[in-house]
Amino acid sequence: MRREIQSELLDSLPPDHPDALRNRRDLHLTNHLMGNYRWFARTLPIHVRPGESVLELGAGTGEMGCRLHNAGVNLDGLDLWPQPANWPATSEWHRDDLLKFEQYERYPVVMGNLIFHQFRSEELALLGATLNRSTRLIVASEPVRRRFSQIAFASIAPLAGANRVSRHDAHVSIAAGFSSEELPQQLGLSPVEWEWTCSSTLFGAYRMIATRRK
Repeated sequence: MRREIQSELLDSLPPDHPDALRNRRDLHLTNHLMGNYRWFARTLPIHVRPGESVLELGAGTGEMGCRLHNAGVNLDGLDLWPQPANWPATSEWHRDDLLKFEQYERYPVVMGNLIFHQFRSEELALLGATLNRSTRLIVASEPVRRRFSQIAFASIAPLAGANRVSRHDAHVSIAAGFSSEELPQQLGLSPVEWEWTCSSTLFGAYRMIATRRK
């Protein structure tokens, strides 16, 4: 499949819209099925150094951030959405565009869950150039781009009660996902300065761990 970017319906809805609220429930289920919560909880403690702060891009409803905070990860959130009511009092919430955010130098570790696929190649290159200045570690879980995932989700979604926003956005998210080493390449990470591992799972997740070389 050729990578294709389309607008997601969720981006056109206010946070308190009924369809947006239902989509949060569906995203929660999707993260469980993909194993994203468990994967980040296992991966970050292994790779984050003592005292390092982590920034979650596209922190959304705060579910991932709250879980990781409870697991002992020192994490702040960045999103265009307002700060969630249950966001930890000891963690910061930056309400900003991640392509325009000016405080990346504070965070040697940046993570993203189902967020990088929303950006076009030129936007990923711009973000990568910014991260190249100060970031040491980038950890991401995204949709793997394959037709089977679209077919599988289309079959499962009605049984799980997914609403129209979730069904549409999942289809376009998979089409905008990644395969092989596309994400580090589109971020413009140089193999001279960075080393990375990219993998995919049976349940539709594409994982990248990119570490700056010493």
